[in-house]
Amino acid sequence: MTSQLLSSSSLLSSPIPTLGFHLPPPNSLHLPQPPRPNPRVLRAPWKGGTLRSAKRKISITCLAADRGGDAGWASWIPRRVSPDKILKLISGATSSPICQFVESPRTFLHSIDPRIKLVWLLALVILPARSHIYMRFGLVLYLSILSIWILPTPIWMDQLGRVALLSGILFIMLGLGSDGVPPLVQLRTPPASVSGLSCLPSSLAGYSYTIMKLGPLQFTRKGLSVASTSACLTFTIFQSASLCLTTTTPEQLASAFRWFMVPLTFIGVPVAEILLTLLLSLRFINLVFDEVRNAALGIIARRVQWHRLTIMETLDVCFMYVRRIFKNIFSHAEQISKAMVARGFRGNSNTHKIYFFSESSLGIGDFLSLLCLLGLIGAAILSEQFLI
Repeated sequence: MTSQLLSSSSLLSSPIPTLGFHLPPPNSLHLPQPPRPNPRVLRAPWKGGTLRSAKRKISITCLAADRGGDAGWASWIPRRVSPDKILKLISGATSSPICQFVESPRTFLHSIDPRIKLVWLLALVILPARSHIYMRFGLVLYLSILSIWILPTPIWMDQLGRVALLSGILFIMLGLGSDGVPPLVQLRTPPASVSGLSCLPSSLAGYSYTIMKLGPLQFTRKGLSVASTSACLTFTIFQSASLCLTTTTPEQLASAFRWFMVPLTFIGVPVAEILLTLLLSLRFINLVFDEVRNAALGIIARRVQWHRLTIMETLDVCFMYVRRIFKNIFSHAEQISKAMVARGFRGNSNTHKIYFFSESSLGIGDFLSLLCLLGLIGAAILSEQFLI
């Protein structure tokens, strides 16, 4: 028994035979690491384990607003455009008198004879199309200064801003669109070296047909001429007509038109019907703007929650707004027709007497305005001959 125990203890004390390889220490083992989760990828186990990319939100703040100052450029960023803002713009745009007679403050332009005003209007329509570019911009500057001098401040700021914006957009579009894209053509004439002719000398004055290039577009002298003519003509037509209608009553304009159109009665032109239609149209302009403004203010006063309406409900409100405007306008037209019938009008403009309440006497201011008109026409003719 003791001999067996001794033999087993000797076996335990003897070294374990190796199998031909050595195991590395545990610190030197390189075990595969588990994959780290990607911060850009989120796992949604409640949706079948599909991977969905998380959206990053980038917020841009204005430093001036964070420091307690004004927001600066942040106030110029357009927010969500709602129908309520559009209705407020419509009501604000029609609040100022557009092409309506303004009685006060009374200026020298109110006392000018309406026939001379019509002659000025005709000259301001023709001169921008037939004069030099300097004269065109001079006419625009002249009308702007005259509007600032004659009209009240809220009126001229509103009118000049809109007309200048329309003319500026027209100038840019025509300047870059009329001759903006260069034609991709090849000259059919051979160069001077091939034909044996001497090369033409370059201009010493530095003439260049292309004024400015904006990428694929170019602003040329032809584009400048077309754009300046159209923009200046648009500005002069709108602003001169606005000045005339603001300082002249509809009866005075009708009497001035009758004075010029009397010779047309001998060839059968219905002058009386034209004058009556003109008089009613000038009287009806105020009613149209009033109805547009009142209908817009009525919808604003009801405080419609546009964000809760669907697209079809929003369109329904817009169509209701337009329908209300036309309904009120037709109602006013019916009231005007009933008033004319009550005053004896039976459809014949020749037998119905129209009272214009206008005096046709010429004063010193009228002669001075005629002299200024003749000087302007002479300056336009001379500028076309002497200015290149």
